[in-house]
Amino acid sequence: MRVPWLLLLALTSTLAPLSAQSLKKVAAIDLPGPKGERFDYLTVDEEHQYLLSAHLGPGILYVIDMRTNRLVKAIPGVPGITGLEYVPGLQKVYTSNWGENRIGVVDLRSMTVVKRLPTADKPNGSVYAAPFKKVYVSDTDGRAVAIVDVEKDAIIKTLRFNSETGMPQYDSAARKVYVNLRRTNEIAEIDPATDTVSARFPVAGCEHNHGMAIDSAQHRAFLLCGGNRTFTVVALDSRKAIAHFPLPAGADVVKFDPGLGRIYAACSSGFISVFQERDADHFEKIEDFPVQKLVHSLAVDPATHRVYAPEQEEDGKPVARMFVYEPAERTPRKQ
Repeated sequence: MRVPWLLLLALTSTLAPLSAQSLKKVAAIDLPGPKGERFDYLTVDEEHQYLLSAHLGPGILYVIDMRTNRLVKAIPGVPGITGLEYVPGLQKVYTSNWGENRIGVVDLRSMTVVKRLPTADKPNGSVYAAPFKKVYVSDTDGRAVAIVDVEKDAIIKTLRFNSETGMPQYDSAARKVYVNLRRTNEIAEIDPATDTVSARFPVAGCEHNHGMAIDSAQHRAFLLCGGNRTFTVVALDSRKAIAHFPLPAGADVVKFDPGLGRIYAACSSGFISVFQERDADHFEKIEDFPVQKLVHSLAVDPATHRVYAPEQEEDGKPVARMFVYEPAERTPRKQ
């Protein structure tokens, strides 16, 4: 007898040990931007051990030294910054500037914006495909993905879809870019060698898929499905959903720590949902770790396993602050 996926969801959720404390707060970094305004994506520059954080409201890119937990620079001139992607070797950051519908090019040597590339509506999440020297930017409302040549600092192609586009991610083992198609509940597969769409496939049990992270070693994608508040694991090799877990409201950004096999989902209702990858086919939910409301983004440093999450309010009062967490338990995943 086939069991409906909603029943499976209910069954798997009962297995989650929700009493655990998966994270512990170790530091707080006050930021100079206006308090109470929205933050967006973060990423890690492993070359310089910098955390790069988008403060969407005032249009500021923060550069934070993760070794000292000190602000290095607040770079203005990136209006409505949402996504951001660091390119190793070139010391450049590509910012998705929603406020001007442009992709900004920031030189980290001078800490200034050096170029702006016009793009389709609402540039958002982005990913770097290093072997191809290209950044893929989701233009959410433009129903498109813009492809940036990082050596030319030029958009060389724009792929169009019949759906709003969510977060793109690069599978370094398969050498493919995957992007969420939110309206159609699908994933599109892009071949970076030709910049063509090589496949599209539906994700069963997932509605309005926006956030995505990828475990390239296991060919697994982790999706945040806002329409039915579900965390979904997709086997990219078979193109099938293999696990579903419940999520709090407002799930937006998901990140994967490959060293620990941990997956973290930031939910603006006031939680970071924490999941554990035991192996390629076995996953469990550890807990919904409580944080302040409106925390909807985070980043993970793969070297230290620290988790960074920005806050715009604390107990209802406006702040502009970055919190640093460490995993309370460090259980390596099975290989």
